[in-house]
Amino acid sequence: MTDQAKSQLLAERVSVAIGERDTAARLLGISVDQIAPGFARLSMTVRPDMLNGAGICHGGLSYTLADTAFAHACNSHNRLSVAQSCSISYPAAARTGDHLTAECREVLRQGRSGIYDCTVTNQDGTVVALFRGQSRTISGHLVEGSE
Repeated sequence: MTDQAKSQLLAERVSVAIGERDTAARLLGISVDQIAPGFARLSMTVRPDMLNGAGICHGGLSYTLADTAFAHACNSHNRLSVAQSCSISYPAAARTGDHLTAECREVLRQGRSGIYDCTVTNQDGTVVALFRGQSRTISGHLVEGSE
């Protein structure tokens, strides 16, 4: 098996482990659509119970989608990583029935720090959120046998 294939398999195993433990993502109906080392694509559909007082998707829920994609991407190397800081901008609103997709890519991973960019789009490709997360590696692994 090539190193690339091993890295892909590890990223997939880590993603499954995260998904098994992430009850919040399950509650929101977030699904993992694609995973690779340093990359994650996740999605969810906006339900009526996800709306804020203005009748649009609550920003905290689109943030949660982006943050969950960030978690899958930054942990894909099986070095336990947590958010050190995150920021998000909302260029457009998401509405009931919108299918949101969060694509998160590793920009930099150096030492114990990483930077990841995540774009959240709706089914038409409209950008509804831009998220940047900075990760910090702590001790531990999500899956055993591949340290």
